[in-house]
Amino acid sequence: MEVPRLDHALNSPTSPCEEVIKNLSLEAIQLCDRDGNKSQDSGIAEMEELPVPHNIKISNITCDSFKISWEMDSKSKDRITHYFIDLNKKENKNSNKFKHKDVPTKLVAKAVPLPMTVRGHWFLSPRTEYTVAVQTASKQVDGDYVVSEWSEIIEFCTADYSKVHLTQLLEKAEVIAGRMLKFSVFYRNQHKEYFDYIREHHGNAMQPSVKDNSGSHGSPISGKLEGIFFSCSTEFNTGKPPQDSPYGRYRFEIAAEKLFNPNTNLYFGDFYCMYTAYHYVILVIAPVGSPGDEFCKQRLPQLNSQDNKFLTCREEDGMLVYHHAQDVILEVIYTDPVDLSLGTVAEITGHQLMSLSTANAKKDPSCKTCNISVGR
Repeated sequence: MEVPRLDHALNSPTSPCEEVIKNLSLEAIQLCDRDGNKSQDSGIAEMEELPVPHNIKISNITCDSFKISWEMDSKSKDRITHYFIDLNKKENKNSNKFKHKDVPTKLVAKAVPLPMTVRGHWFLSPRTEYTVAVQTASKQVDGDYVVSEWSEIIEFCTADYSKVHLTQLLEKAEVIAGRMLKFSVFYRNQHKEYFDYIREHHGNAMQPSVKDNSGSHGSPISGKLEGIFFSCSTEFNTGKPPQDSPYGRYRFEIAAEKLFNPNTNLYFGDFYCMYTAYHYVILVIAPVGSPGDEFCKQRLPQLNSQDNKFLTCREEDGMLVYHHAQDVILEVIYTDPVDLSLGTVAEITGHQLMSLSTANAKKDPSCKTCNISVGR
């Protein structure tokens, strides 16, 4: 059986020293495994003369691509026509169960100058560990291949979304943000025990904590950015915060200008849904020059605080006026401590709707509204 040819899927980028593997078939190609075992009808034979790749190096890693190079002996090097790349996701107990499960085990590339770029959002997910091994091959006139032994196995991890990818998410979120509604306070719901603990152990100041893994799998803020979550959504008919919450029956309210003002910067963090019709947008507010501001400046698209589709702060008649988007649920992260004395804590009269909690919620990878053409 002849190995399916994927040569047509290869084209050279601007650099003559690399080759991009893209538009590869999602079907696994049946070659020999890493131990040299092969199917009787695989049409592949082994020949020791072909050099075995060694000293494999992975570089220029993004959320859906990487460059690979290796060394090999010069003996019979001119006989090499193809490279076989064995790429597999390294599964672990914390792996994202919603991500691509059927990672192709073999990729076929023409023998081109190294390094070459492997790119493909359908088999590479962001922030995911992979193993890779390589063998050299020589295609014969009858269509069979002779191959070298497999190289050593190398491990690497793909990167988070870049600003370019986040800008694509931002543009998709802008499409459905809807009209802007006026608001005046940010609020944070928790259980009574949370606020008691803050008073007793943190001198009355809520402290930033590391963001969980909810939202897009490639978000650069998940598990890294420290902050305090706030909401600002209002009910359409009252213009006030809703009386229901998934996070607790006690609510801290603070005047909007205490957190969001000309001395803060605003960043776009994520756009996602949880297999529901409504969507979430994560925004980050960071005091200018703070550690949170420096973190976001390197990783997130910055928004114009006075003119964007999600959250605005404008001066009108000498006062700051605030608006939020109506058709998305905003999750606002403030990156500095917040003292409870700056606002009020009171019990809400509504219900605790646990089904609306986004704690560690996984993004729907099939939603066309909030996904982009890179790993989810």
